[in-house]
Amino acid sequence: MQQQSILAAVDLGSNSFRLQIARVDGDQLYMLDGLRESVRLAAGLTDDKYLDAEAQQRALAALGRFAERLRDLPSAAVRVVGTNSLRVAKNSADFIPQAEHTLGFPIEIISGHEEARLIYLGVAHGLPPSEHNRMVIDIGGGSTECIIGNGLTPLKLESLYMGCVSFSRRFFPDGKITKQNLNQAELAASNELQTIVADFKGQWQQAIGSSGTARAVAEILELNGYCKSGITREGLDNIRTHLLEAGDVQKLDLQGLRPDRIPVLAGGFAIMYATFCELGITHMDPAQGALREGVLYDLWGRIHDHDVRDATVRQFMQRYHVDVKQAGRVAKLAQTLARQFLVGENVSGSKNRESALLVLSWAANLHEIGISVAHSGYHKHTAYILAHADMPGFSNKEQARLSLLTLAQRRNLNKLDGQLKNAEDYVLAMSLRLAVLFYRSRSDSSLPALHGSFDNITFHLTIGKDWLSQNPLTATALQDETKQWKTLGVSFKVEEV
Repeated sequence: MQQQSILAAVDLGSNSFRLQIARVDGDQLYMLDGLRESVRLAAGLTDDKYLDAEAQQRALAALGRFAERLRDLPSAAVRVVGTNSLRVAKNSADFIPQAEHTLGFPIEIISGHEEARLIYLGVAHGLPPSEHNRMVIDIGGGSTECIIGNGLTPLKLESLYMGCVSFSRRFFPDGKITKQNLNQAELAASNELQTIVADFKGQWQQAIGSSGTARAVAEILELNGYCKSGITREGLDNIRTHLLEAGDVQKLDLQGLRPDRIPVLAGGFAIMYATFCELGITHMDPAQGALREGVLYDLWGRIHDHDVRDATVRQFMQRYHVDVKQAGRVAKLAQTLARQFLVGENVSGSKNRESALLVLSWAANLHEIGISVAHSGYHKHTAYILAHADMPGFSNKEQARLSLLTLAQRRNLNKLDGQLKNAEDYVLAMSLRLAVLFYRSRSDSSLPALHGSFDNITFHLTIGKDWLSQNPLTATALQDETKQWKTLGVSFKVEEV
């Protein structure tokens, strides 16, 4: 991938949107400029999980301002990630295209586990080396990520469905703070935390708090004399007393409490307090790094050929006992055919071509992982695993595309009617199907000279003369391919030369 001197990360969080610009100097990143917009996306989620018009407008306005700052950067230098609110919103598919148009860059919706991995990456790069395990707690607007890691390596990743915006809206909708609703909020957070207590408690030596809630609480504690540094249980008890005495978020008189933090403080505090109680935390240090820094370091890794997605594919191949030689054969042929089919400018621009070939390579290497479940219908098992597994480095959209391609690798194509969205999707699916078809023997037998072309309407495949007559099984399979593609309205013609 081409080297970039400036990188940018955009974090579309449930409470705020953040933009971070960094300069690349060798193997170091130097943070240059940052923007923050309080959007409170989670506050715009209706009870039936639709993002309301007001929240969408707040988001688009913020993205418009970010777009001005990002205007001169190439697409390879910018990565944009959406988190919990965009994960759960039922109308995300309608909103995302508008957001991408406004911002000028594609948006990746990442899973909770991927969010946790990136948070840890951002936090770890900002900490001094240590031999001890660290636990990172990130209380966001709509979810809370809990990670245990050592050095730059995350060991345990969890994402819990609770955040400062969602809890504030749920338990303190009118801003009133009573003993009853504060207890209810803390109890709800404790119940969420019970799912991870056994795996997390006692497994770390230092607790780190990242993102807005941790930094806001730490600043309040220090400026009000409740704690000398960081966050302590005693300091939280003092804030708790103050919250109950005030009885209303608008009546809080705390040094360091910013106006934009007031509406979400009570919900974030309840989660923090419950986290200390359930995980046995006595002291927590606030971190400088968070999700956006993790996105930058992950993007830097991709540019320098340290793409965690490649590592994930290798791990999956080992976990599911993939026949490496067969995967290699299929991947190589699929790539060769796809490059030929993608020659037409109308199919894929050069900017997107390499990205498409990368996706095809991953799909080819993983296309048989479903055999570990059952050989019968293994392509369906493969597709299911790739759609639902935690795959570090991959966005939800990338996993969905891998799932679709591997589902398309064999058998009837009518199951894909309406799912292949553009010419590039057709090319990748065709290339993988043909590669699987030609290497059905699972051997290194020589193949004929193959040449493919595609004009957005018809696939053409030319094969060396007399080869089909000598390989009647493959010839029959290719005839069936012609029929299969016809069900999708696509023409596939095979000729001998």
